Amino acid sequence: MSRLKFRRKQTEEVSVNLTPLIDVVFLLLIFFMVSTTFTNETHLQISLPEAEGEAVETQAETLEVLIGVEGGYTVNGQHLLNSQPETLRRAIVDQAGDNRQLPFVISADAKTPHQSVVTVMDVAGQLGFSGLSITTLQPAGS
Repeated sequence: MSRLKFRRKQTEEVSVNLTPLIDVVFLLLIFFMVSTTFTNETHLQISLPEAEGEAVETQAETLEVLIGVEGGYTVNGQHLLNSQPETLRRAIVDQAGDNRQLPFVISADAKTPHQSVVTVMDVAGQLGFSGLSITTLQPAGS
């Protein structure tokens, strides 16, 4: 018998090329990094309380300082000779005495210089008044 020699096929080594797969993964990673925002914006949602009420009657004994358009002072109806802080201090002490718990009301004209209002607030603070209030008008439409 004759022997037949069959030649064996040489098998090629099977290998998977990973380069395109890695490229696709990197492209996906870059896409997600670019499309994602990293800033966290927080917004507070609050509901403000509502109140209905009547105007409170003012106490009979108050300390009211009126400031005119030119910056002149009137303390409880007594017009001051000048607008110096020391004159204002003496008039407030004369009207209030030792009572620093009196309601302190500042009424200023809309065109009054800002410095005049600040001076009254400064003098009141130095004398120990803590309950300051500034009078306003309601708008005509309200």
